[in-house]
Amino acid sequence: MEETDSGKALTRPQRWLLATRPKTLGISLSPVIVGNMLAWHETTAWSWSTFFITLFAALMIQAGTNLYNDAVDFERGTDTPARSGPRRATAEGWFSSVEVKRAAHISFALAFLSGIPLAWIGGWPIVVIGLLSLVAGYAYTGGPSPIAYSSTGELFVFIFFGLIAVMGSYYLQAGTLSVNTLPVSVAIGLLAAAVLLVNNYRDLDTDILANKLTLAYALGRKNSRRLYATLVLAPFGLPLLLAGTDRGGWAVLAALPLALWLVRRFTVETAGAEFNRILAHTAQLQLIYALLLCIGLAAVN
Repeated sequence: MEETDSGKALTRPQRWLLATRPKTLGISLSPVIVGNMLAWHETTAWSWSTFFITLFAALMIQAGTNLYNDAVDFERGTDTPARSGPRRATAEGWFSSVEVKRAAHISFALAFLSGIPLAWIGGWPIVVIGLLSLVAGYAYTGGPSPIAYSSTGELFVFIFFGLIAVMGSYYLQAGTLSVNTLPVSVAIGLLAAAVLLVNNYRDLDTDILANKLTLAYALGRKNSRRLYATLVLAPFGLPLLLAGTDRGGWAVLAALPLALWLVRRFTVETAGAEFNRILAHTAQLQLIYALLLCIGLAAVN
């Protein structure tokens, strides 16, 4: 068995768990939680089975995307010993790229199967969303022009882990959309995009060597820092955008100190191992933001 830096042996299940990148899985859960809660808050519609199936489907799509990315980055020579990011399953030799790709296909298959009852509930819009999400999960690092190797990665995350995930979750519960789903989905999507920006900013030097020209490459480090501040702080304007006189949205301001602290860390730290913690904390910020919004909506319902 492999050992961690602390000397503790990693079991095979632990290695598979690390391969899914558990610290970032919250970006697939947050929009589902928020979309469902907003639907309940505005329409009182709620189905536990729909909620949990949607959560599972979103989680499987992200896990599959992460696993496929792990294998392909190794095959393309992107994951090298020089990178500062967390350990990757294929690069570490824990599993072969074939094994990791097989695990990714299993995750996508589970997402597809769990999407069948959701399609029955939501009809053709959910069928379209589900199929697009599966295709996008593969296209993120697969195919001749992978999204992850271009400057469109953050836009991809914003759309699929913000707009589509929040609105789709709301629609599954309520059977319709409301004006508030747009600002909420934008806020959640911006925070999700910030997570990817941290990753690409950290790996910029080694990504360039592998011809992985991300948005961080296109913007440069100075403008990437400015973009990160925008992505992290803009969602706190959400309470001003919600329709009506609802006070529930103001609960998210409790997470503003964490956001400001992260912006400072991103600005003063040199790209390297410290950004592993900034990445994890940015993902946590999104989840905390989502939970605070849900608490605020529940409190005023």
